[in-house]
Amino acid sequence: MDWDRDGGDWPNREASQFIAARPHRWHVQVMGEGPDLLLLHGTGATTHSWRDVLPLLAKHYRVIAPDLPGHGFTKLGRHNRSSMEAMAEDCWTLCDELDVAPHAIIGHSAGGAVALRMAQIRQGPATVIGINAALGDFDGPAGFLFPMMAKALSMTPFVSLAFSQLTTRTGGVARLLDGTGSTIDARGRKLYARTVASAAHVEGALLMMAQWSTRAAREGLPGLKIPVTFLAAENDRTVPAKVSRHAATQAPNGCYISMGRLGHLAHEEDPNLAVRLILDAIPQT
Repeated sequence: MDWDRDGGDWPNREASQFIAARPHRWHVQVMGEGPDLLLLHGTGATTHSWRDVLPLLAKHYRVIAPDLPGHGFTKLGRHNRSSMEAMAEDCWTLCDELDVAPHAIIGHSAGGAVALRMAQIRQGPATVIGINAALGDFDGPAGFLFPMMAKALSMTPFVSLAFSQLTTRTGGVARLLDGTGSTIDARGRKLYARTVASAAHVEGALLMMAQWSTRAAREGLPGLKIPVTFLAAENDRTVPAKVSRHAATQAPNGCYISMGRLGHLAHEEDPNLAVRLILDAIPQT
């Protein structure tokens, strides 16, 4: 995605800045004052996923929301830095560059796994909050075949461009969104369509899927002593709520909270509910 072409009406544009933190050139939105909250979106999303949540949280905290490597306006510095482990490490590098010390890390979907891994590899956050956290790997042969397919696609010239164009022209974006179990507003649907129209963004998502494994985050749950809250929607067709229910039993201070009959994009469907639950879960400083 190109900021000059696509960033003119980007949600919360006034909070955007670009930061070089090795090995990437990051697009980051920073808003508010107070203790730091770090927001991490999921695979295939960008900061636009937090468009309504960010300003609400910024009434109470300084909120930092980056586009993950290869996503949105963040330029991927190295193609082998799209795994959960690498993203967790690189997000800490970004925090160091910005002089950010997250009091809480909130992650949606794959961002929830990255948030957990960040807290496992470095002490600092008082809590982690996952919204429909994607902590399950593919079972059986799919656990081998799907990453291999995603890797092959991401390395094939013009595949990202072809996928982007095909999905945009055939109504594929609407089908992808409907498949999440969520109903989001027209603006949100247009923003997802705009991101999918970017071949670079699609390549970033494919690289993330190709390198993805949540095993380290799952295995590290029993050793994570800080409070961990798993918010999950019962109509999530992407990451079943049972994934979060199980994860909450593995963390010594884990807590599961249902978001009712929302879908995978619950924080976009009902940002007021999401913010209320997030604020309730953050320890007071």
